[in-house]
Formats: sequence, C-alpha cells, structure tokens
Amino acid sequence: MIAGPLRRPAFARLWAAGLVSEIGDWLLLVALPVYVLQLTGSALVTSTVLMLELAAAVLAGPLAGVVADRWDRRRTLVGASFAQAVLLLPLLAVDGRADLWILYAVTAVEATLATVNEPVRQALLPAVVPGDELVAATGQLGIAANLARLVGGALGGLLLETTGLGGVVLGDVITFLLAAAVLAGRSALGPAPARGAPAEPAERAVGAWLAGLAVVRNEPRLRGTLAVTALMALAQGAFVVLFVVFVLRRLDGGGSEVGLLRGVQAIGGVLGGLLVARLTRVPPRALVAVGLLAYAAGDAAIWNGPAVSTALPLYVVLFIAVGLPIVATSAGLTAVLLTSTPDRFRGRVAATHAGVFGVLQAAGMLLAGVLVE
Repeated sequence: MIAGPLRRPAFARLWAAGLVSEIGDWLLLVALPVYVLQLTGSALVTSTVLMLELAAAVLAGPLAGVVADRWDRRRTLVGASFAQAVLLLPLLAVDGRADLWILYAVTAVEATLATVNEPVRQALLPAVVPGDELVAATGQLGIAANLARLVGGALGGLLLETTGLGGVVLGDVITFLLAAAVLAGRSALGPAPARGAPAEPAERAVGAWLAGLAVVRNEPRLRGTLAVTALMALAQGAFVVLFVVFVLRRLDGGGSEVGLLRGVQAIGGVLGGLLVARLTRVPPRALVAVGLLAYAAGDAAIWNGPAVSTALPLYVVLFIAVGLPIVATSAGLTAVLLTSTPDRFRGRVAATHAGVFGVLQAAGMLLAGVLVE
C-alpha cells in the first residue's frame, strides 16, 4: 500500500511528471557542456554554456512567476513540457563549431522553459495535498529530483558516448513528451485551486511581479525564507567552486573523484526525502533549523577531514550524509513559503526566491574563486 501524499492520484501524477521532466533537464545539463568541450576543446566556451543556462533562468524568473499565477497551472506544465520537446529539435542540425549559435539559442530557450516549471509545480502543491502533508509532499518531490539527477546524469553521458548529440536530443524529447502526457486531461490534477480576484486587464507583467514582491515584503515569514534562501545560495555557490579545489588539492583526486562525490550526494537526497516524508509532525521551521545545523556540521567534517584521513571512502560517506539535510531544509522552506503565501501569488513568490538563489549562487561562485586565489 502506498503511504503519504503519493497515494493521492493528483500528487502522484505531479510527482511522476516532475521526475520525468527533470531527467530530461539533466540529460542536457550533463551532455551539452561535454559536447561543447569535445567540439571546441575550449573550457572558456564550455563555461559560457553553463553561464547562459544560469542567466536565462534568472532573467526568466519574474516572468515565470507571473505566468504561474495568471495561467491555468496544469495547462502551463503541459504546454511547457511539449514546447521543450519541440524546441529541442534544432539541435539535430548542429554539426560543427559554425552551428554553435543554434546550441546557444536552444540552451537559453530550454533553461527559460525549465524555469517556468518549478514555480508552477510548487504553486500547485496546496491544490493536490492537504496542508498537513505539505512537508511530506515536498520531501517526496526532493526524492524525485535526486532520482532524476542520478538517472538523467548517467543517461546523458551514456547517450552522448554511444549515440552522439542526436541520441541525447531524441531521448530528451521522449522525456518531455511523457511528462506532458502524464499531466494531460482535465482531471489529472483534480479541481482547479481557488483563486483570488482576477487581475485587471490593464495590469502589466511588471506590475504583477511588483505585487508579488510586495507580498514578500509585507509578510515576516516570507522575508525570513528569502533571507535564508539568499544565505544558502551564497554557500552553495561557494561550495561548487571550493569542492573542486578541495578534491584536486586536498584529496589529490581527479575528474573521476569529482564526478563520484557529486553523484553520491543524490543518494543522500533520496534518503533524506524518505526521512522527511515520515516527519509529518515536525514543524517546518524546526525542520529548516535542524537541517541547516546538520548541513553545517557535515560541511565542517568534510573540509577538516584531511587532518584525519584523505581516504576516498570516508568522503563518499560524508557526501552521502550531507545530501540528507539539504532535502530536509528545502522541504521545510517550501512548506513555510506555501502556507504563508496567498494562492494567487504563490508562483511569483516562488519565482522570486528562485531568482534570488540564482543571482547569489553566481555571486558565491565568484567570491569563492577570489578568496581561493
């Protein structure tokens, strides 16, 4: 018997669609930088692909939030997944350095559409699960995200090696079409969520976005979640840079060790999601506090570990361990955000948090690079 929110058909569909869609996101995230590096031999050109994905996501964030609150959310998810599938097809024409502009254009469009999916999915949660199951539901979405990372990351590299970029594109198209199919049908996600008063026809997107910012400004709990999100983003950005330096310089590792340790963190994420799904009576804010303390303790153990040992198995265990509190913290923050935001603003508030995270994550990367030097 299926326990928790997954026993609810509407949430199960949302969970399955998110899993399949994020597998498609990871296929591209892993395969495209590798393909560009193989094609050009330039680390600089390869880095521009990663920065383009981040920039497109950050710039599209405000619009994604407005879309999540203005349009039918189920239809938005279906339409975005279908558009992702169709707009991948130009990559089949890439055959050399002269075609890189096609790859850049597709990367920007796909990152923008992926940015639309996340706030819409979050905003839908209160419509498909009751309030006392929000923490468990966000934990199970965390399981899906980490499973997608494990499957999509490995599959992206495998498809690129065995079938080339064309195989990656076709595999990705299939995942997005499957995600759209799972959510198709008027009753796929149950009744439409209750809405506030409709926006005035003359209200423009900028005004709608500013209205969402006003909700964050006027609600103390949302100001708190935004502050925590900002600090976590700085830390995560710094971690991405420091992690590579740490493995290469402190553990005397190489590319394979970097890939292994980044991958096993997803195992901890899956375990963390399973644990959070059972912590239905823990207040979300307590879950955030405990998760952050546990994450800090895990980071301290990792950075200071070489004083004891540089044996790789020790760090495999530590990186799996820090994956657990990441999911717990995220689940608690999401639950606070959703319960503190009126339904008609949930997409914009979620997108605001995502945009702040993206900008400050990039700042954390740059800051860590400067400090290391």
